[in-house]
Amino acid sequence: MKKLWRLKSITEFHRVKELPPPEHPLISVVNYADLKFHPENNNINWVLDFYSISLKRDLAVKFKYGQQQYDFDEGIMFFIAPGQVFSIEMPQGEQPAKSGWMLLIHPDFFWNTSLAKNIKQYEFFGYAINEALFLSDREETTLINIIDNIRQEYYTNIDQFTQQIIISHIEALLNYADRFYHRQFITRKISNHQILEKLEQLLDACFKSENLLNNGIPSVQLISEKLNISPNYLSSLLKTLTGQSTQQHLHSKLINVAKERLSTTNLSVNEIAYELGFEHPQSFRKFFKSKTEMSPLKFRESFS
Repeated sequence: MKKLWRLKSITEFHRVKELPPPEHPLISVVNYADLKFHPENNNINWVLDFYSISLKRDLAVKFKYGQQQYDFDEGIMFFIAPGQVFSIEMPQGEQPAKSGWMLLIHPDFFWNTSLAKNIKQYEFFGYAINEALFLSDREETTLINIIDNIRQEYYTNIDQFTQQIIISHIEALLNYADRFYHRQFITRKISNHQILEKLEQLLDACFKSENLLNNGIPSVQLISEKLNISPNYLSSLLKTLTGQSTQQHLHSKLINVAKERLSTTNLSVNEIAYELGFEHPQSFRKFFKSKTEMSPLKFRESFS
């Protein structure tokens, strides 16, 4: 079993990785070529008490975040929030990254700035199971330029303007990353549509009469767990591809099943409500009207 190693400060990270002390205790830009990788670290799960934003190129390691593993054989960017567990495994005899950088930011650096609250809106920090961000050469250049600006400000004399200037660069970095993630959702259609196909198969099974009757309407959390992706990731993907969140998608599916029952069977509204997992028929009537602007009986009468 792997041991857990928690790094509470950026200074501690520098010490563990055999780097010179950081210029600032709450923020640091690290070159991957300067990092030391030791075989014994393969047996460690790491937890950071600060944010990490990384881009690695030509690094022959296995990176495990949540339950999924990635091979870093292309330029890949990924994000880790405080308190998340990850591990890095390097094969014997391999060399560290030829290029790449890591931006480390302690949450205290955001104190009294817009990012103290707004950083939570960037969903790529919250993925329980993360999909790394693949970048085109142009996209990578854009982000490297921002990092260079942060690095330049980081190494100049720190004054009353330093924090806000760096914060503005970090916001630009995160906004570009958000844009690139949404591009990735669209361009990586094959894998994304495979998720949608699995989602539909899963919902078809969940929405069979006997399953709804016994188990009730499936939750977003349950659906995400069965697909082995996080709720935020699934909703982001569906929003981009279908315009609906996971909850909205579930409701649409439920309404379609209800319409089918109302138009093709002689079951009473109460019986349909129970079949669809509603404990109280009145809740079903209210739900159906809120989504269709007509009562179940009115909908059924339209087929008479």
